[in-house]
Amino acid sequence: MKHLLTIAAFGLFATAAFAEGDAAKGEKAFRKCKSCHMIVADNGDVIKKGGKIGPNLWGVAGRTAGTVEGYKYGRDLIAAGAAGLVWDEETFVAYTADPRKFLKEQLNSTKAKSKMSFKLKKGGQDIYAYLLTNGPAAAADDAAIDAGATSN
Repeated sequence: MKHLLTIAAFGLFATAAFAEGDAAKGEKAFRKCKSCHMIVADNGDVIKKGGKIGPNLWGVAGRTAGTVEGYKYGRDLIAAGAAGLVWDEETFVAYTADPRKFLKEQLNSTKAKSKMSFKLKKGGQDIYAYLLTNGPAAAADDAAIDAGATSN
């Protein structure tokens, strides 16, 4: 069991390690996002207070687009998710840089729209790295480390 926890923890750390951005810079840059978005863990812990205009960004990394329960997404983002769009660093950075252009390309449609009108010209990789440190994988990393520390 101990070996399995070590393997699981390594896999989760490896995911975060592949982010090219700087999480500390991303935390500062997230100020631009928090007027519309919050980060609230599944257990209700508030990581970053923010608006409810946009969906909760807890667990956005690796999540299928348009799938936060209880949030009313635009039809084009839902369609992109249904077509297989999963948020990774590349897709997150491209979407936040120009949401409408991104959805037009994803859906191969000149009429695609996004409810997100803000364009993040720079810092998307940093924000993504920050979100990786504040999501289920990071929480599982902490739990695995805690479990390892208590079993020794």
